[in-house]
Amino acid sequence: MRNQLSIPFTALALLALAACGTESGSDSGSGADSGGSVATDLPLTGVHWTVDSVTVDGKKSAAPGGAHVEITEKGRAQGNYGCNHFGADVTVDGDTITVGPGEMTEMACAEDVQGFENALRDTFTGKLKAKLADAEKKLTLTTEKGDSITLTSEPAAPLVGTKWTVNSLVTGEVAASLPAGTEKNAHLTFGKDGSVRGNLGCNNFTSTAKISGDTITFGRLATTRRMCAGTAMTLESHLLKVLEGNVTYKVEHRGLSLTGPNGTGVSATAAPVK
Repeated sequence: MRNQLSIPFTALALLALAACGTESGSDSGSGADSGGSVATDLPLTGVHWTVDSVTVDGKKSAAPGGAHVEITEKGRAQGNYGCNHFGADVTVDGDTITVGPGEMTEMACAEDVQGFENALRDTFTGKLKAKLADAEKKLTLTTEKGDSITLTSEPAAPLVGTKWTVNSLVTGEVAASLPAGTEKNAHLTFGKDGSVRGNLGCNNFTSTAKISGDTITFGRLATTRRMCAGTAMTLESHLLKVLEGNVTYKVEHRGLSLTGPNGTGVSATAAPVK
C-alpha cells in the first residue's frame, strides 16, 4: 500500500519535474533524486512523459490534463497523477521498470479525476514492461496482469505564447481542485507584446504583464461583464486576487505556478502537443 503524505503546495516542486524546462529566477533543485537504479539502453530517463490513458481490466480511461511521469537517471519517478503530485523510487533493468512504494500529496480532487488517479496509482507500481514506439515518442507500460499505461513524450512549454489552463487553486500552503463544473474553463496566454489575455472561469479578460526574473507584474484587468453561476464566480474571485500586481511565477516543463504576495495562487498546465 502506498503512503499518502499531506505536503504543502510550496513543497510540490520537490516532487514535480524540476530537472528540465524550468523558467524562473529561483533554484529548482530537488532533494528527491536518490532512490533506485537505472541500467537500460531505452531512452526513458530525463523525458517528460505525458499520460494519455490507463487501461484496467480492459476498460480504458483518458487522462486529465497535467498527468505525467519523469524518471530521473538516479532512479526516481516523479510527476502528477492528474491532481496530486507523487514520487517513488524506481529500478530500470533492460525493458523492466520496478516502481517501489511512493509518496503523494493529498489534494481534494473532482470525482472523475479521483477515479483516474486511483487507476493510475494502482497501475504504476511493481514490475512494468516498457515498450517504445513511433520513433520513441510513445511509451506503453504493462503490468504483469495485463493492465497498461500509455504515455507520450512532450517538449517543455515556454511561458510566452502557451495557453495555460488553470487546474488548481492555492491559498497559503493549501492547494485544492477547481470548483465543480469549472474545470478547463479558466486559462491565460502571455503575448510577446507584453499583454496577457484569457478567461477567469466565466468572463474574458485582458491586461498587461511585465515579466522580469521570476516575477510577473500584472496591470489593471479589463473584463467582460457576464453574469456567472456561483461556482464560476468563486473561481473568478480567486483568480482576480492572483492576477494583480507583482506575482511570483515558475514554469516546470508543462506546468505553471503563479503565487501572489499574500500566498494566494494557482497552478496551470499547457495543452498536450498534437
